[in-house]
Amino acid sequence: MAPRTPAKGGGSDLDEAALFFHRYPVAGKLEIQPTKPLGNQRDLALAYSPGVAAPCLAIRDNPGAAADYTARANLVGVVSNGSAVLGLGNIGPLASKPVMEGKAVLFKKFAGINVFDIEIDAPDVDSMVETIAALEPTFGGINLEDIKAPECFEVEERLKERMGIPVFHDDQHGTAIIVAAAILNGLELAGKDIARAKIVTSGAGAAALACLNLLVSLGARTENIWITDRFGVAWRGRTEEMDRWKEPYLKDTEARTLADVISGADVFLGLSAGGVLKPEMLKEMAERPLILALANPVPEIMPEAAREARPDAMICTGRSDYPNQVNNVLCFPYIFRGALDAGAKAINEEMKLAAVRAIAALAREEPSDVAARAYSSETPIFGPDFLIPSPFDPRLILRIAPAVAKAAMDSGVASRPIEDMEAYLDRLNRFVFRSGLVMKPVFSAAKQAGSKRVIYADGEDERVLRAAQVVLEEGLAQPILIGRPHVVEVRLKRYGLKIRPGRDFEIINPEDDPRYRAYVDLLIRIAGRRGVTTEVARTLVRTNTTVIAALAIMRDEADAMICGLEGRFERHLRYVDTIIGRREGVCALSALSMLIAQRGVTFFTDTHVTLDPSAEEVAEMTVLAAEEIRRFGIEPKAALLSHSDFGSRDSPSALKMREAVAILHRIAPDIVADGEMHGDSALSEGLRQRVFPHAALEGEANLLVFPNLDAANITLTTVKAMTDALHVGPILLGPARPAHILTPSVTSRGVVNMTALAAVEALQNRENQPALPG
Repeated sequence: MAPRTPAKGGGSDLDEAALFFHRYPVAGKLEIQPTKPLGNQRDLALAYSPGVAAPCLAIRDNPGAAADYTARANLVGVVSNGSAVLGLGNIGPLASKPVMEGKAVLFKKFAGINVFDIEIDAPDVDSMVETIAALEPTFGGINLEDIKAPECFEVEERLKERMGIPVFHDDQHGTAIIVAAAILNGLELAGKDIARAKIVTSGAGAAALACLNLLVSLGARTENIWITDRFGVAWRGRTEEMDRWKEPYLKDTEARTLADVISGADVFLGLSAGGVLKPEMLKEMAERPLILALANPVPEIMPEAAREARPDAMICTGRSDYPNQVNNVLCFPYIFRGALDAGAKAINEEMKLAAVRAIAALAREEPSDVAARAYSSETPIFGPDFLIPSPFDPRLILRIAPAVAKAAMDSGVASRPIEDMEAYLDRLNRFVFRSGLVMKPVFSAAKQAGSKRVIYADGEDERVLRAAQVVLEEGLAQPILIGRPHVVEVRLKRYGLKIRPGRDFEIINPEDDPRYRAYVDLLIRIAGRRGVTTEVARTLVRTNTTVIAALAIMRDEADAMICGLEGRFERHLRYVDTIIGRREGVCALSALSMLIAQRGVTFFTDTHVTLDPSAEEVAEMTVLAAEEIRRFGIEPKAALLSHSDFGSRDSPSALKMREAVAILHRIAPDIVADGEMHGDSALSEGLRQRVFPHAALEGEANLLVFPNLDAANITLTTVKAMTDALHVGPILLGPARPAHILTPSVTSRGVVNMTALAAVEALQNRENQPALPG
């Protein structure tokens, strides 16, 4: 959502991290990339002079052709004059630019919409309207952002009259749509009729009035709506901060304060300031009240205080650390997605109501199998703590965008009606798993498993220390660091981190740990018959942090381990395999790597372990990889790769992969897989159909299985460098307990990602843990 007010007195750790985030590796959060090749003279002639004349003339003759020949139909302008940046106030257009860039990133990430952020030095209504209206040829839609009330009302009103593209003030209508969905569901749970519900607001700015107007469209009655602000009740005859937009809600009343009008209220809507709703006021509200305390970062009443005063209350906030977060990202990307795809000339009331009903209905849906796997066994279900969906529910775009597009068509504002809605849904569905949001379900599940203990072998490393702070702040796990306490303390202070050993996390000192003898005895019991003598065991437990971490896992002093930031992968693997061992029935360990790139998410195996796996091992690693991929809420589609394309060569490597496919179909017929095939056949259904039209694989493979370690590791590292993709992994497949060996190139963000995954594995894999050797 929009920003908060920075901490007083020099800023917080989050402020420092945010400044670093915005500055490195390049300044800002956006860049422009071409979508067409420019590799030779002909490309240049087509992209610019003389070829560009053809689409220019086509658009001159038919303005609608701009949607076919330019990026306009998928381009939104996020426009602000910086006069009302949430939490920061009137900071001006230049200072608001980071917020607008952030909004642009959300549009792109959640809905695939391109954005130019436009910060305008236009303090008054007339200059804003003239400037923004002149931008119509550039954009398919305008998102107004952070413009103060009441000017924002008039700016939007006048622009809607003048412009033939959607104009949407998200601060008003985005908030209103989510609030309306929450109120619909809250009233349904309470068994109340919106037409009879008493609604009281604290705050009468742009967002509050938009919420009320939308609720009236849904059936609420103005006589049942009471608005208050910093001057008290909006009563007929009041002069302070009055305007025509408040007029429908004015009352002939002697009441002057929020306390005077809260009695019997079914809904409290707060868009004002922290602490204005007192616990004693809640006691005056109706049975099963709905409290929307949306001030940030401090709500009008904290949920704990509200729950204590009224145990029967349903509570929404604007914060991510409580249930029922009212977050504009729930709707604005998808409303624009549907509007742009239908070529809407406006975002009208029918489209907003369609979005409200789609959001409300999604919260009431039964969790899908994919969602249940992605969000672990504790998938939220409709109820007082789940009135609205999570902002990261991948189904949001699949419900809201089609509903908005259909409403645009039904209400007559669509200039490019969608003819094949089923094909449109399929296109949206493909986007969901190309959006890079694949880690979100894992993080959600990790927060539910936040009590899981993750031990870090490289506890003195800066990346681990920074990751540990994020892990604690996000509630992903309980970190245990292996390292010398005095070194860890010095480095925490050097890096400006606030966490401290003993207070925030446990630390194991390899030079002086009371469990030393017990660790040595356990190592001898586990590995004494594998060449580990008593003297070797003593040395390892004093000097090898990977060994210490693995032993802590086996003693149930930690639930998952992460190592490998220093040293050779195979050395760490040897200790993990020796001490922790393999899951029952697993013949060989393997590694899965995930790349998150602009084109989507792709998994690679085996990228780090087995030099030249047998056909049986290839089939096994594919099964293990498929199991892990499903943890992300993704159905695996495996392509077993080779230099042979469906029998074009009969080399030993090709025959091995052919045999592996046969084994895989026999032992795991539920996994969609085929091969042996080329990499381009795996990623292009059209090409694959030309080579072998009867392939079991449909669409694009998301799991690439390689014939040997050379092929897998070279492909992974080359593609990662060429595409600037985010690497998650390597994910170790097959150990008896969650253990992951990272690589020296991993970033602190990579450590956080793997921590979340390890915590989820620890939650879900307890039944696979072997007993200690006797």
